[in-house]
Amino acid sequence: MTGFYGIKKKTRAKFKKKRMWQRVIRMPKEKNKYEPPNPRRTYTIMTPDEANSGKKSLWQELEISGNIRNVSNELFKYTNLTSLYLNDNCLIRLSPEICKLQQLKYLDLSSNKLRSLPAEIGEMTNLRELLLDNNFLRLLPYEIGRLFQLQTLGLQGNPLSPEISSLYNDMNGTSKLLSFLLDHLHAPRSEPRLCRTNLRPVVKREKTDALGICGTDLVPPS
Repeated sequence: MTGFYGIKKKTRAKFKKKRMWQRVIRMPKEKNKYEPPNPRRTYTIMTPDEANSGKKSLWQELEISGNIRNVSNELFKYTNLTSLYLNDNCLIRLSPEICKLQQLKYLDLSSNKLRSLPAEIGEMTNLRELLLDNNFLRLLPYEIGRLFQLQTLGLQGNPLSPEISSLYNDMNGTSKLLSFLLDHLHAPRSEPRLCRTNLRPVVKREKTDALGICGTDLVPPS
């Protein structure tokens, strides 16, 4: 009887504990408590009195939505931004002026219509996360290899070239891809570029062949 009673006592205690757990789960949440869906995003709205008093906003996070195709250069005056959400729009190009946002750590450009990125994005050396998923990117600027602090690079859903796709989908793909881009950025070019503004054709009259055609040489301007 003692053994049976012991088992029965344990079962009763277990059932009681389960009932208490169910009560905890079913407890109603505080009505006035608000939890944002994304812990990254917290919104602070300036009151009319603060706006009328001339208070200036020092936003660190900014989200722009509404199927926009272009971003005004006014955006790049907010140099104190650390997070910028431009996802789920219809952006077809990204202005090189974005490099002015030097404090930016998080940049979300996913789900747009971007086919290319400006080389100046490589100057945003504080970036930790760069999300480019679901665009029309096939190639990436080599300058992205300069983003030494980048931890997350989102490229899913893009028609990437086989070489970039292979590196990205490999183990430690982000690190390997950044090294690949940096190596190609520093690689010597096969053909030197001529700066047309520094060279001009000069006709030397003294060099005349039998047919009376003057030769031309490229010489630097005087």
